[in-house]
Amino acid sequence: MNSPAFPSTTITLLIIIILTTCCQHGVTSLGSGSTIAVSYTSSDSTNTVCGIIASKLTQRIQCYKNCQTISIQPEISYESISGGLGYFCGLQSGGLSIICWDTMSFRAKRIYYSKYNRLKGLSVGNYQVCALQFTTGAALCWRIPSPEEGTKFRAITSGEGFSCGILKNAGRVHCWGRSEIGAEIEIQFKSLPMLNLIAGESHACGVTKAGTLICKGSNIGGQLNVPSHYAFEFSSLALGANHSCGIRKKNGLVGCWGGGSRKLEFSSNVVDEVSFENIVAGLDFTCGLTTKDLSIICWGPGWSRNLTAGDVVLLEPVLPGPCMQMSCSVCGVYPNSGSLCAGSGSICKVCEVELPIPVNLPPLMPSTPGSQVPEIASSPSRTKNRLFLAFGVVGCIGAFAGICTIAYCFCAGLCGNEHKNVYKPVVLQPTSDRSNLEDYLAASNASILPPSGSSSIKRNNSWVLRSQRSGTSSRQTERTENFILSELAAITSNFAQENKIGGGSFGRVYKGKLADGREVAIKRAECSSKTKKFQEKESSFLSEIALLSCLNHKHLVGLVGFCQENDERLLVYEYMRHGSLHDHLHGQRNTDSSMLNSWRMRIRIALDAARGIEYLHNYSIPPIIHRDIKSSNILLDGNWTARVSDFGLSLMWPESEDEPMYMKAVGTVGYIDPECYVLNILTVKSDVYGFGVVLLELLTGKKAVFTNEGAGPMGVVEYARPWIVAGELEKILDKRVGLPEMNEIEAVEVVAYTALHCTSLQGKDRPTVSDVVAKLERALALCDDSSAIVIASPA
Repeated sequence: MNSPAFPSTTITLLIIIILTTCCQHGVTSLGSGSTIAVSYTSSDSTNTVCGIIASKLTQRIQCYKNCQTISIQPEISYESISGGLGYFCGLQSGGLSIICWDTMSFRAKRIYYSKYNRLKGLSVGNYQVCALQFTTGAALCWRIPSPEEGTKFRAITSGEGFSCGILKNAGRVHCWGRSEIGAEIEIQFKSLPMLNLIAGESHACGVTKAGTLICKGSNIGGQLNVPSHYAFEFSSLALGANHSCGIRKKNGLVGCWGGGSRKLEFSSNVVDEVSFENIVAGLDFTCGLTTKDLSIICWGPGWSRNLTAGDVVLLEPVLPGPCMQMSCSVCGVYPNSGSLCAGSGSICKVCEVELPIPVNLPPLMPSTPGSQVPEIASSPSRTKNRLFLAFGVVGCIGAFAGICTIAYCFCAGLCGNEHKNVYKPVVLQPTSDRSNLEDYLAASNASILPPSGSSSIKRNNSWVLRSQRSGTSSRQTERTENFILSELAAITSNFAQENKIGGGSFGRVYKGKLADGREVAIKRAECSSKTKKFQEKESSFLSEIALLSCLNHKHLVGLVGFCQENDERLLVYEYMRHGSLHDHLHGQRNTDSSMLNSWRMRIRIALDAARGIEYLHNYSIPPIIHRDIKSSNILLDGNWTARVSDFGLSLMWPESEDEPMYMKAVGTVGYIDPECYVLNILTVKSDVYGFGVVLLELLTGKKAVFTNEGAGPMGVVEYARPWIVAGELEKILDKRVGLPEMNEIEAVEVVAYTALHCTSLQGKDRPTVSDVVAKLERALALCDDSSAIVIASPA
């Protein structure tokens, strides 16, 4: 077929250069990597469509199958995905690893990992997987033999049992594999120099350096019969079993050819006026990423019978291209790239596409619960302002942490204090007998509610008691004892220094043994009743009693009893033999404890603590927000089981969970939720943020706020997140534990990316604590299952 002449040779050469440098990511097909992928089977009801989700700090994968949306684990960043027969694979951002999933169970299986030999150009065929070595261009394959040593490629693609690539120097096509069709395709292309190449099941298409689109291989359905076109007319191509489709550069519209007797179904009129960014094909259907709102539409005879051709696939908006850390040269940056990549890179656009159809990207708005098609992220300026504001808050907190601590200690003379309680004071009448706790609280008119300025909290003291009578809570209430001061003084040798085992915001903690042999920890507030401190301690004291007395869980520190005499306020807990997690990571126990110098142990402790928080959020009646999750409030008992402690700042959740709680942020520097700090809106996701900081402490061995050499105070969040996002996790891992063993690598990655999600700036982007528990359970299982991770050698 003839192509019209260009005005000059210079313009032709310029177009070729632009195509070569800018358009590679626009090539998608049955067997080439992209930000969208399909996995197909002989049964059309089990076709699966996947995409790399936009506007998230982590570019995770989401899939659609049987009218259900599925979030793919592990939730790490991916730069490309590609699908085959009943499975699909993803290339981790930075090329560190390849992970594959079958579309029945969606269980992850890593087939490659190396931090030294990174990959690019992921390509999945019906049953084989190939990729290129980033530095050399050599191809590595699984399930089929790799090309002969020394063969270097610019790009590769895969079909049914064969893979083909464009040789790095010559530009011609070279194919390999176990299928004879590959060798036939190579012969038919002869020595034509190619710009790109895309494979279907038994044919391949590509654009020559002269701009001509040609197809070679089997022509059983007319898939090689390219329609008449101008040079360089098509950009993205998608090839199936017996059909081919391409996107026209000038308008983004799709044209299809082939398809045999069902040709018209591949050229569905429902997409006649739809502009696309990328397209990808299954055996007998095609899916495309729309320019208008980055949703996915599928059509063709093989598309699921329970959906109409052209229906939008219910996924969140998908990235139009990979988020790259390098600058975009000739073609420039894709519109709204900063928001789409959530500040973690840029998308390089295909510069020669000029769309007559207006690009209408919605502004960044929170997703509405229950909405089927989420909005794309926000306008760049607004997003940037909000991100800068929140990061600025976190940064300022870290920077001034040391100064604030020194000033506070100087003024108050209490360096052990880490936070302040903002509740209104409640004064109790003295009592010395061991009456039932419920009677005590009723007599004292106790309230653990926030100040009346919180418009959404309309509670009174009966609400506290009502919660204690519900479920199994009353059994715990009846066991809570009211001790007398002399009894507690006796078992601590009058609160002698040698029995002191710690301290915190409430006061000092002493070890003692009750008359019945039970070991206990006694927390004592030592403030005069005339001071504001006493009023704050009083409120914290009541909060702990009211909450812990109605809680009973193996991952929460149990309250044994309390004492209130004159100005004395004491709480008696179960004794935690191995102290706090903070002490083992950062304090006096960090040199004599080898138990925590294993990744499995650290993950187990994290899981224990997460289960305790999950109980508070989901199973306590009513639910409870802890508000001060930190490593010093995670204690370890004699069996090294982790338990959450210190409920002095905790609040009961409102009757309506949809009703926000507006109040001033409290807690400990380094763990405070930035969103709550800025907007004064408290949710259960504030606890998730604090727990994310704890996970980063477990990974790095750093304090929540630490002194960074040459840079002053720094938060562990701002220290660790960039390394995790960049895929350089090994650079921040705690050297006392060392690099993970083979069966621990993926487990530690799961923990790292869970921490990344937990410390997202906006609460809506954080997982629920139940999601966190599920991820940590999986991480622990990976540590225990040496066969769960297989780093396969290329075939």
